[in-house]
Amino acid sequence: PLYRNTALRYFPEAKDAFSAMKADLEKAESFIFMEYFIVSADSSFEELCDILIRKARQGVDVRLMYDDMGSVRVNLMFAKKLSDAGIHCTVFNPAVPFLNLFMNHRDHRKITVIDGKVAYTGGYNLSDEYFDRTRPYGKWKDTGLRLEGEAVQSLTALFLEMWNTCTRSTEPADRYLQPCHSVASDGFVQPYADNPLEQERVAESVYLNLIYSARKYLYVTTPYLIITDEMTNALTLAAKRGVDVRIITPGIPDKKTVYAVTRSYYAGLAGQGVRIFEYTPGFIHAKQMLCDGKVASIGTSNLDYRSLYLHFENNVLLYGGEAVEQMTADFESLFSRCREVTANYQTGRSAALRMWQYILRLFAPLM
Repeated sequence: PLYRNTALRYFPEAKDAFSAMKADLEKAESFIFMEYFIVSADSSFEELCDILIRKARQGVDVRLMYDDMGSVRVNLMFAKKLSDAGIHCTVFNPAVPFLNLFMNHRDHRKITVIDGKVAYTGGYNLSDEYFDRTRPYGKWKDTGLRLEGEAVQSLTALFLEMWNTCTRSTEPADRYLQPCHSVASDGFVQPYADNPLEQERVAESVYLNLIYSARKYLYVTTPYLIITDEMTNALTLAAKRGVDVRIITPGIPDKKTVYAVTRSYYAGLAGQGVRIFEYTPGFIHAKQMLCDGKVASIGTSNLDYRSLYLHFENNVLLYGGEAVEQMTADFESLFSRCREVTANYQTGRSAALRMWQYILRLFAPLM
């Protein structure tokens, strides 16, 4: 559904979103739902866990769901410890090599819902590097979004749908989807999600619609750029019709092979007028697309095959309002912290480099 009665706050830094999220968790009275791809037993989660345990003891229904592959750094004792403390905990799609036919389908969503009134989403997981507490890949750039109002219902429903699937329960969502109080709102908001078991590729469709709709400029941040011919064609056609198309990728990679594949797409885009920037301070993990300063998408879907075809994802489409203005200002300040590499890829590549990139492209659908 499309919502109006929803107040939004955009966070240019994930650490600020995390601080605000902890403050809202302290106010929880009825339930807390959390669904994340990565959970790590480090200082960030310890702070969060203290709040969750305290709330559970106060009678709040606290539930945590995390992906088994994404949260490989925690073990079964981690889940047992949370359960013993009163936190309902479940693991999405436990990895069983050779036996689990759906091992490639991972829960890449990032959702926190508090009492059905407030929700958080964005690119960040529950681990220290996302809040720039550790720097394995230089400065980590991620973003977040706080929602308060009616649009929270969609994120509540998404969580419960996945929770019921993982726990094999049939708990109705009705009692968690009560009408919300009125809030001051200045734009439209539409949470949406991807399910790889369905035919429609929602995130890909949203991204393509934004690209086709752009008239002045289109700004993109993505940690991985591994796209289909259709997406490549849409981006280059936008540039040819005079749209200022800019894509920001990391300056320091977290996965070198994936980074090499990402860079293999630069030449085809740059040669047709798309401008490529790399975030020099470190790794940019934000997944955002901004069209003409009017419409934007923020959430968990990368511009790669895994996000668009294999993973469960969630995003929010924004139309107008202060949050879009805040994202626009963040983009404008971000370019000054990046190096533009467009010219480097507009010239011819050596035959050896082209051959290596063609080989890497064969494995692109798995990256």
